[in-house]
Amino acid sequence: MSAESGRVVRIERTFAATPEDVFDAWTSPEVMRRWFHCASDWDTPEAEVDLRVGGKVRVVMRRPDAREVEAQGRYTLIDRPHRLVMTWTFDDDPSNEQMIELSFSESEGSTTVLMVNSSISTDERHDAQDEGWNGCFDELERALAG
Repeated sequence: MSAESGRVVRIERTFAATPEDVFDAWTSPEVMRRWFHCASDWDTPEAEVDLRVGGKVRVVMRRPDAREVEAQGRYTLIDRPHRLVMTWTFDDDPSNEQMIELSFSESEGSTTVLMVNSSISTDERHDAQDEGWNGCFDELERALAG
């Protein structure tokens, strides 16, 4: 992992799936629309992926009250199925460019994902992202199981 700056959210989860399947869940717009949101009562109507270094990734998540949250970034490293690194910016705070680093490791038929989200600007945003990412990982587990 690179040097971390700002506030950091670090999550490690293990999934009953291959590294390729888990990596692809992070990079397939169709699969991302099934899981890339904070809770089961949210949805993701839009997901865009240009999977190349410098390519754009973008999601629009819709809350139960119909308000939308948009986030986007650019891929800085792609090493399928081992690592994925991207910048990350929310539409409500475009000046706070964050970094998301994902590593995927296989053990006994399962895949462990370590996500480090660094350069988060405020304690409030850190807490919201910690909660949001944990919800996303819960949704990812459901998507991979289904």
